[in-house]
Amino acid sequence: MACVDRCRCCTDSRRQSSILYNILKSEEQQQQEAGSGQSAPQQPGPGGHATTGLGCSCGSQRRVALKSPQVACKAASAVLVKTLRFVKNVPCFQELPLDEQLVLVRSCWAPLLVLGLAQDRVHFETVETSETSMLHRILTNKGRDDNDEEEPSPVLLRKAPKLLGSPPQPCGSSSPKLPLVGEIQAIKGFLAKCWSLDISTKEYAYLKGTVLFNPELPGLHCVQYIQGLQQEAQQALNEHVRLIHRGDQARFAKLNVALSMLRSINANVIAELFFRPIIGAVNMDDMLLEMLCAKL
Repeated sequence: MACVDRCRCCTDSRRQSSILYNILKSEEQQQQEAGSGQSAPQQPGPGGHATTGLGCSCGSQRRVALKSPQVACKAASAVLVKTLRFVKNVPCFQELPLDEQLVLVRSCWAPLLVLGLAQDRVHFETVETSETSMLHRILTNKGRDDNDEEEPSPVLLRKAPKLLGSPPQPCGSSSPKLPLVGEIQAIKGFLAKCWSLDISTKEYAYLKGTVLFNPELPGLHCVQYIQGLQQEAQQALNEHVRLIHRGDQARFAKLNVALSMLRSINANVIAELFFRPIIGAVNMDDMLLEMLCAKL
């Protein structure tokens, strides 16, 4: 194997502590920390209120923005910190070379974040808007009130101070585009699917393990090892479902259908929707690297 000389993880793939145990322990640690007041704030959406134009194909091409960006971005920031803490606390992930860790994180941070939004039941609402005026309002913080809720997310400001030290850049020729209604539909559809399944903490942990250890990414060297971790996560999910949900033989398939829905969610959309108002022109990959190497 090409990775034998590059990392310890491939020389001892049959470990006494399975990746599933490590994932669950990481999840338990994360929940204990959340219990001390670190949980992500939630934005309950008004019942039945959906983004205008969600029901028609022409409406899906319209641009939308967050209805309450300060609240939604703060909630997403907290989930991102918890997500990277979860990833870093998985021992088998720690044993991978840093470059391979980065390949996995750059690929999986967005689906893991959306899984985190679902697990924490974070609601957000969007409104159709004029792209130019909304970008100008977000990136220049125009019309902002002088209160704590209007400030950029304290979570990201604390965790990545060097990257977030520069203010958001004004609109220009390279200004990002606001997401389309159809792209928001994909996110909300996934959240609704997860909530309808009432996914448990253990099931979320196994799903995160499946997403995190993706052996199909280009640039990986420990492919067989990572593939084994993903298969182990799937196997444990199946065994857990068969034990806990004996009357629902289709639940394992339903959970994997939910996972497949993540493929339709664009990571750039997540970045522009929840983090561009906070980090401005900072590159998302740079911020992830800073947070991955920082103490979370």
